[in-house]
Amino acid sequence: MKKRNIVLTFLTIIGVITFLDRINIAVASDQIMTDLNISVEQWGWVLSAFILSYGLMQIPLGLLGDKKGHRMVLAVIVLLWSVFTGFTGMAGGLISMILIRFMFGIGEAGAYPCMTGSISRWFPKTETGKAQGFIWAASRFGGALTPFLVMPLMRNFGWRNVFLIFGAVGFVWAVVWYLWYRNSPAELKSISQAELNQIESDKKVTEKVVVPWKKILHKKQFWLIMGMYTFYVWGSWFFFSWFPVFLKRGRGFTNDELQYAIALPFLMGVIGNIAGGYLSDYFSKRFGLKIGRRILGVSGLVAAGIFMFLGAFISGKTQVLIFLSLCFGVMDLMLPSAWAICVDIGKKYAGSISGAMNTAGNISGFFCASLFGYMVKSSGNYNFPLFVISGMLIISAMLFLFIDASKPISAD
Repeated sequence: MKKRNIVLTFLTIIGVITFLDRINIAVASDQIMTDLNISVEQWGWVLSAFILSYGLMQIPLGLLGDKKGHRMVLAVIVLLWSVFTGFTGMAGGLISMILIRFMFGIGEAGAYPCMTGSISRWFPKTETGKAQGFIWAASRFGGALTPFLVMPLMRNFGWRNVFLIFGAVGFVWAVVWYLWYRNSPAELKSISQAELNQIESDKKVTEKVVVPWKKILHKKQFWLIMGMYTFYVWGSWFFFSWFPVFLKRGRGFTNDELQYAIALPFLMGVIGNIAGGYLSDYFSKRFGLKIGRRILGVSGLVAAGIFMFLGAFISGKTQVLIFLSLCFGVMDLMLPSAWAICVDIGKKYAGSISGAMNTAGNISGFFCASLFGYMVKSSGNYNFPLFVISGMLIISAMLFLFIDASKPISAD
């Protein structure tokens, strides 16, 4: 087995864990809101506390991973967020829940920038889209798996113990990762020279990385990526935060129906990410990076905006679930292209570029999560926020149309 595929296995496992620990609170949200006497508007602040710290720490932790190496940094942040996953089950009210979720977000913030940085060091550029596809598919599998774990555990042990159980999982991964992984392929003694040559044929990675932020901030492509992700994230954070509440309170789904309904969009996301990863690399080889990355990016976001609009417009349970599941699936069809672009233009600065992109997106996600409850209260229904999100996805598609993945940030 190729050593880079072992690395990919590690990254897909932690991709599952990140979303198990992230989506569990959305699945348990109705019970937590009831037990802790938290209103729908207040719950938006609980959800957005995580998104705020998650967004703000993307760049610092992505940069730290690029500078200090992803072996130690990724192990430490997994341990950190696992601790605060457990602490979530100990919250006594609104304030403590907000503080705990804020700290949890700091831990999870470095996960995907560091994983992207690891990919940039361990995979040739012809395989980066595929690798990103598997990682994001794993995250969606984690999201799909979450209701099937959380809801039975809640029934038998209560929602507090769910978080204590989930918090223990990351510790094992962090230890094994640290013992096996190396910051560059050349440091792993058991890797073959043939694989090493294949990995390093199109890159030159040095130990000391100084990110040229002054140059990056003057690049049009950088700001297009930031803008594209800012508007896209309104769609993804709806599913990560408010989707279970929307189904139960907005569409009348029962608890038994929720277990399967919550999982369906994430299963579509698994398919979308794997297909998107392979297709992004295929189109890039055939048409070049500029057109290849755009094809899925633009078409996926346009289709997602249409499906989100239909999900808000249609009232039936089955129909709305179909449209919103398709929405999430085609959003995720474009996702490997977006993250592969960070490797394309960032090269050895991929962790920092992806961290900046995710920061922009999640600061926007903070507003989505916090304003959703207020939009529901002011409009008197759960449909209006979905119309807003649909418009955000269309704007994201328009910005993606101008991104050129063939223009690197630096020639280094």
